Amino acid sequence: MKKKPKLKMLPKFRNEAEEHEFWQTHDSTDYVDYSRANRIELEFDPSVEQPVKLISIRIPRDMLNKLKMMATKRDVPYQSLIKMILAEKLAHG
Repeated sequence: MKKKPKLKMLPKFRNEAEEHEFWQTHDSTDYVDYSRANRIELEFDPSVEQPVKLISIRIPRDMLNKLKMMATKRDVPYQSLIKMILAEKLAHG
C-alpha cells in the first residue's frame, strides 16, 4: 500500500488577497486530504428563477454563417457574439 505524504500546515493569512496569492502558487493537495472529505448534496430551490433562459429562434442560414465568421475572427463562441450584439443594441436603444 502506498504511503500518503504528510500534509503541510496551512499558513495564517492576514487577508483574502494574501490567501488568493498563496493559492495561485501552491497545490491544495499538499495541504488538504481530499480522501477524507465528506460529500454533500446541493439542492436548488425550484421556485427561484434561473438568471438565464434557454430560447430557440430561427435565423436565416446566411445570417448565421456571417455571425459564425464574425465570431471566429473575434475568437468568441458565436452564441456569445449574438448575446454581445443584442446587449449592445439594447444599451443604445
